[in-house]
Amino acid sequence: MTTDPSTHQLRLLLVLAEELHFGRAAKRLFISQPAFSRQIRMLEEHLGVALVERSTRRVELTSAGEALLSRVRAVVDAVEELSGAADTAAHAHTDRVVLGSYMSSLPALRMFLDRLRERHPGPEVELRGVDYVEQVSALLEGQVDAVICHGPMPEGIHTLCLGTEARFLCVHDTHPLADRESLTLAELADLPVIGFSPHVQPEWRDFWAADPRPGGTPVQYTHHAATTADSSIAYASLGHGIRFISESCRALMPRPGVRYIAVTDLRPCTAVLAWSASRPLTPALSSLQRLLRNHSRTKDTQTPLNTNGGWWYMV
Repeated sequence: MTTDPSTHQLRLLLVLAEELHFGRAAKRLFISQPAFSRQIRMLEEHLGVALVERSTRRVELTSAGEALLSRVRAVVDAVEELSGAADTAAHAHTDRVVLGSYMSSLPALRMFLDRLRERHPGPEVELRGVDYVEQVSALLEGQVDAVICHGPMPEGIHTLCLGTEARFLCVHDTHPLADRESLTLAELADLPVIGFSPHVQPEWRDFWAADPRPGGTPVQYTHHAATTADSSIAYASLGHGIRFISESCRALMPRPGVRYIAVTDLRPCTAVLAWSASRPLTPALSSLQRLLRNHSRTKDTQTPLNTNGGWWYMV
C-alpha cells in the first residue's frame, strides 16, 4: 500500500455496493463512469485487495469487499461527523456565510446583497465563484455554505426559490436567425447545442439544453465541455453552436458577436439559494435565508421578470 485511500474513494465504494452497477453509481454522484471505475481500481491498489468482481452482466463485491464494507462505512461516518463538528465550531463565533455563485454574477450579487442589508440586518457574506460542476460539488464537499445558482438541483440539496426568469437563445450575430425578434424550439431543432462538461449534473444539462425537444427529438451537442456561461457564449459567438441563457445572464453578459433572442415556447428558469441537506444549518445561513425569502415575497415569483435586470433586481 503506497498511500492511504481517500474518503472520496470510500464513499464511491459505498454507493457502488448499493447500486451494484457502475453506470448508475456514477450517475448518482454526477461523475463519469470511467472516472468512477478508475477511483475504485485505485482504492483496490491502495488496500492491496480486490473489492469488486466485474463482468459484462453484473457487479458484485468480493468476499473481502463484503468483509470490509462495515469498516468503510464507519470511516466515512466518522469523517462526516468530524467535518460537521468542525463546521459547527468554525461558525460558532461568526456571523458569516460563504456563498458561491457564477463568476459572471458576482459583481451584481455583491451590490444586491449590500443594498438588501442596508434595509434589513443580515450576516456577513463571503462570495466565491463556482461553475456548473462546482454548484453541486462545492455544496456536497462543504467548500461553501450555500450557492445561488439556477436550478434544477439534485436530491440531497435543499433550495429556496428566489425568482423565475425567461430564457433566451444565444446565437452568433451572422446566423440566418440572428435578426429574428423571437423563435420557437421547432425552428432550432437542427442547431447543435454547445456541449457541457460530462461532470455537469445530467438533469441540469438536459434542462439548459431543452433536451429532448418537443416531440421527443434528442439534442445534438458539440464536442465542447463547457462549465461556464462565459465559455458557452464565447463558443456561440464563434458559430460553433447555440446556447440557452437566463434573463440575468443576458443582462450581465452583453458580448460582441452574439444575439440574444426570445424563444416563445421555452420554459422559464428558476434562480435558487441552494444548500446541502446533510449539513447543519448555521444561524448565519438561516439569517441569509430569511433575508432572501422576504425579498422574494416582494416579487411575483410565478411570472418571468420583465425588467432589464433579473431576479436580483431591486426596485
